[in-house]
Amino acid sequence: MGIMGDILNVTANGGRDGIIISAISRKANLSHYAVLDKCEKLVEAGLVESVKNDRNRVFLITEKGLQFFQEFKRFLEKLKSFFGNQKDSISIVFDRLD
Repeated sequence: MGIMGDILNVTANGGRDGIIISAISRKANLSHYAVLDKCEKLVEAGLVESVKNDRNRVFLITEKGLQFFQEFKRFLEKLKSFFGNQKDSISIVFDRLD
C-alpha cells in the first residue's frame, strides 16, 4: 500500500481519539522519524490533523483524508485486477510515490 497508505490506514483505525506517533510507527512498521516526517506531509495536505492533548501529540484522519483513503483503496483494487498477482509491479508504483 505504500508508506502514506499505511499511515492513513492506521490513523483511520485510530478513531476519534487519534493515535500517537509511537503507535503509528509500531503498527505501520516504520521508524519514529519516518512516521513523523510523513505525518507532517499528510497534515500539510489536509489528510491528517495533528492535535496536542495533555502529554502527547495525536494524529487523526480528516474527512478529506478518509475520502482520499477510500478512493485510494478502490484504485488499488483496480490495479490488482489489471496486474493480477503481479505484486512487484504494484509495489514499484507505490514505492516511487513515497
